[in-house]
Order: sequence, then C-alpha cells, then structure tokens
Amino acid sequence: MSFKNILLDDTSQVRLITINRPSQLNALNTETIQELSRALMEAEKERDVRVIILTGSGEKAFVAGADIKEFAAYDKDAGRHLAAHGQKILFDLIESLGKPVIAAVNGFALGGGLELAMSCHFRLASENARMGLPEVSLGVIPGYGGTQRLAQLVGKGKAIEMITTAAMVSAQDALTWGLVNYVVPQGELLESAAKYAAMICRNSPMAVSAAIRAVNAGYKDGVNGYVKEVEEFGNCFGEPEFMEGTAAFMEKRKASF
Repeated sequence: MSFKNILLDDTSQVRLITINRPSQLNALNTETIQELSRALMEAEKERDVRVIILTGSGEKAFVAGADIKEFAAYDKDAGRHLAAHGQKILFDLIESLGKPVIAAVNGFALGGGLELAMSCHFRLASENARMGLPEVSLGVIPGYGGTQRLAQLVGKGKAIEMITTAAMVSAQDALTWGLVNYVVPQGELLESAAKYAAMICRNSPMAVSAAIRAVNAGYKDGVNGYVKEVEEFGNCFGEPEFMEGTAAFMEKRKASF
C-alpha cells in the first residue's frame, strides 16, 4: 500500500505511522485524513501489528491544524458534512480501534492536530510540544470531536477555557491537566513511545482489545460501562489466549501470545 502524505514503518509488532507534510507543518487535508483512515484499517487487519504509534514528520509539528484553505468557502451543509465524515472515517475510527494507538506529539498539535492526538488511546509529548484548539479565532469551533474529548480529558472548566481563549498550552501544563500521559525530551519521544508499545505487546491482544472496548463504553450515551465490562470479562473465558495466560501464571513462566 502506497501513500502520498504518510509514511509507514514496522518494528517488532509496532507500526509507526508518520504524517509527512513538513512544508505544511503536517496539516490535515482531506487526502491525508483518507490516507490515515486506510492505513489504520489496514493495520487493524494485520495480525503481526499489535500497537500503532502516530506522529508527525520533523521536530516542529505533530499536526498544526486542518488545511483551512480547503474549506474556507464551505456553506453550513458542507461544514456539517466535513465534520461528520471526518469524525466517522478517522477520529472515531481511532478511538474504537481494537489495537492501541499511541500519539507521539512532537511539536505543535493545534486544532485538528490536537483532536487527532486526543482520539488516540494515550499520548506522549516532547518538551517543546504546544497544544491548543484555536478554532474560535477563525469564527468556528472544533469539529472533529474536540469539544467532547477535551472535556473528558481535562474537565469541563479547563476545556471551555482552552477553547474560548484559543490559547496554546505547554507540554508541562498538558501533563498537569491530564491531556498527555508523559512529557519527554524531543530526542527520546519515539523511543519512549516504543517502550510503552513493547509493554503492550507482551500482553494478550484479545484482552487488550476487550479492555479498550470496555473503557470506551463508559463514555457512550445510553451504554452502561459496568455491564459492558462484565460482558467483555466473560467473553475472555475459554479463549486460547486466556488458557495460555492462566496456564503460564500457574506454571510460573511468561505467557506466549
């Protein structure tokens, strides 16, 4: 599979997807969103891929926003379709993917870029990273899930503050508020993401996917997360990975998944 705007690299059951539009600070255009969607769906199907790391090329930007010139002339209906379609094929796709997606935020993550990072299952940031949702300064609001995921991560008050002021926050503030999980030096970002990916790869892929579904259920309207947890817990029993994991525990050896 070949792409124009992204690069793929596989190492030890981990697929690195790099958004590669450095002259545009890796801004998301329609083509890049579609390519990311295809690449993620393909990674989901491949048994040898256990974890995905998503990052941007260069040291300046993860993704510095959406490509505004693409939709500057849109009317209301076109704007609604842009948001709904983008959420469906990429942002919601990432959140519900059965394989963990780690965002390695290597610089500016603004607008659609921060929304992309927030849709990932967890986030590492370089010390020089700066994050924000500046859409209101353009007369619009975040449309790729930003108003919802930011509030889930940092709380309603902080989310409204960040969105209505359009201010950027430092990596350290993002860490303090729970927007990112870890902050590391720029040169150690991908190595650190790979370390967490390797930890995940040691565990049961079936159980990892089930855990993601159970956690996500608690953030869906009309879904009882506790009930979903019971369902997913029970579904693990009798499966080959459950049998291997429990046998390895009792035999005092490492499980082979």
